[in-house]
Amino acid sequence: MFTYTKVAQAAAFFASKQGGTINIMKLMKLLYLSDRESMNLYDAPITYDNFVSMDNGPVLSRTYDLINGTSSDAKGAAQWTAWIGDRDQYDIKLKKTVEEEELDQLSDADIEVMNSVWNQFEHYDQWQLVELTHNLCKEWKHPNNSAIPISDVEVFLALGKHETIARDLAEDIQNEKELDRLFASL
Repeated sequence: MFTYTKVAQAAAFFASKQGGTINIMKLMKLLYLSDRESMNLYDAPITYDNFVSMDNGPVLSRTYDLINGTSSDAKGAAQWTAWIGDRDQYDIKLKKTVEEEELDQLSDADIEVMNSVWNQFEHYDQWQLVELTHNLCKEWKHPNNSAIPISDVEVFLALGKHETIARDLAEDIQNEKELDRLFASL
């Protein structure tokens, strides 16, 4: 399920790999590619965030709101800011040095996927990652200065899953997200 702490820890993982400060667009692409790869390998994303197509590629919408300080969830924003400092133009910084052992909301499989994504793309800048996601992520559609939701089915289909399997897996993810909404309302 989506948790603000887990998303913050995933962001902290990549910021730490980048030396403590990371470009926001690069971070967003690395997080999306990690969710996508987790869906490919394990049939479920890491963050359970909502995906949208934006002009510069796919984005995790709730994480985007956290980065921009526009999240409507004060408790969630506090969990984010426990790990991540305020936005500084196009970058975010860690609040402290982070060791992998501290990332207790991330499973070993999550860390493995994120390490793999980092190893593949650490030398890419944000614009190279924008181009990569435009070409690699067939689920992304150009929204023309807007935002278009990307369904989990679209991601699974783009990953080459059979349509029936893609729909079943997406339904499982939606059920998890619905449970998340129910628990959040309690």
